[in-house]
Amino acid sequence: MHPSPDYNVAIIGAGPGGIAAGARLKQAGNDDFVILERASELGGSWRDNDYPGIGVDVPCFTYQYSFAKNRNWSRMFPLGAEVKEYHIGVARQHGLFPHIRFGVDVVKEVWHNGAQLWRLYTASGETITARFVISAIGAFINPKIDPGIPGFESFRGKVLRPTAWDHSYDLTGKRVGVIGTGASSVQITPSIAPRVATLTVFQRTPVWCLPKPDFRIGPALRPLVGSPTTQTVLHATALGLVEMLTRMLVYTPPRLANAAMVVMDGGARALYRGYLRAVVRDSHARRALLPRYGVLGKRPTLSNSFLQAFNRDNVDLVDAAVTEITPDGVRTADGRTIELDALVLAVGYELFSDPETYRRGAVVGANGFDLGAFYAENRLQAYESVAVHGLPNRWMLVGPYSWTGTGWHFMVESSAQHAVRAITEANRRGVGVVEISASAQRDYHRKIRHQGRNIQHYFNVRNRGLRTYYVNSQGDMPYIRPTTAIQSRRAAASYPFDDYEWHPAVASALGEAG
Repeated sequence: MHPSPDYNVAIIGAGPGGIAAGARLKQAGNDDFVILERASELGGSWRDNDYPGIGVDVPCFTYQYSFAKNRNWSRMFPLGAEVKEYHIGVARQHGLFPHIRFGVDVVKEVWHNGAQLWRLYTASGETITARFVISAIGAFINPKIDPGIPGFESFRGKVLRPTAWDHSYDLTGKRVGVIGTGASSVQITPSIAPRVATLTVFQRTPVWCLPKPDFRIGPALRPLVGSPTTQTVLHATALGLVEMLTRMLVYTPPRLANAAMVVMDGGARALYRGYLRAVVRDSHARRALLPRYGVLGKRPTLSNSFLQAFNRDNVDLVDAAVTEITPDGVRTADGRTIELDALVLAVGYELFSDPETYRRGAVVGANGFDLGAFYAENRLQAYESVAVHGLPNRWMLVGPYSWTGTGWHFMVESSAQHAVRAITEANRRGVGVVEISASAQRDYHRKIRHQGRNIQHYFNVRNRGLRTYYVNSQGDMPYIRPTTAIQSRRAAASYPFDDYEWHPAVASALGEAG
């Protein structure tokens, strides 16, 4: 008999997904697992991002686990520090800390057929073996370091990033530039505007920024809002709304759906033009801030202070393209040179929906199957967004076509349930290998592509050429799952076991490679 693996299950990542997977394993009676986290703390994006003004952009009752409702949210839209503490509390409550190994950066995963296990190679040179692997690295994999603008390395001022904010740097009286107008910029811009001498926001594409119905949940409201019953009702209502909108988007006949999208976008633009007129005084800024693309083309943001920041005398909006970063500032396509003391780079992440995120050689499965090469050559796909043929005993919690329009916790709970259900069944059957069949993956991907035809039309026809992270370099939209959230949860709990191939355990040398 070959030696036993170090762990029955290895979870890679201790963010919201890793916490969900660990809790679900515990609930299913699987206690032989490890959570490998490259950082020194858990929390994922809520650990890495602590920039000024960070907070969630969905209500608190939708941004929590169903098995760990928080009675004590301090705001309807909590700030980042509170969200981070929530995840730490959930991990502690469910006994996950003894399972977490911090400072372990998994850089390569290799499946070994003979030993029927995964070898995980770390940046420090350690090798960890596990029978099953759950990849919980999340949706936002690595921050983009280089903004892709000539001259970036020459800048002599301070560079600030959402994922590595230097709080020791005093912005008071500084000339600051912000590159980007996405979700992080929408929060950073109004947070630092009152402190700086001048703030220049460099906009490539305007963002839809809607009012945020946020308020403090004080002692009088907390018993009501914090009640599990109230939270369940509010979440069910929000989920029902998302369910209805998704059904309309996915299942409406294409001709009717396309006509409805024209009406929707035209009406939204007219309403937004009026909203801008009400909150932004400068006519040039209003024109620059009005999106020319559909309301669903980029993820809409929520803020009660971003648009209003452009009413300040010290805040300037530049919608000319940035052509060069100089040692002392930024040069734009309209010939201006703007001198800066600090530059905020809010330029985004490598995403789970980008084929480039999956490096060749990083995940190698049965018979030399290379996930990076497969995705580069065959487009992103996975059965129910979590399992790939060629990668036995492995699941990912945020995979192709996974976002259901809900809070992330709902999504990762569903995918964790799928993985834990398969692991539990493999243990029950006493099998050594469980792998999604090629035919099941092919049939599922065909269904997903068909159901996503209205989404494809919206981005590739109505909003052709729009730079949005919903559309990857292959022209696909694997960020968005073209089924409803409830359908995804139901599938996670009841997918046919016959869609998987189950192979008996065999005895062989631990070192035999697949």
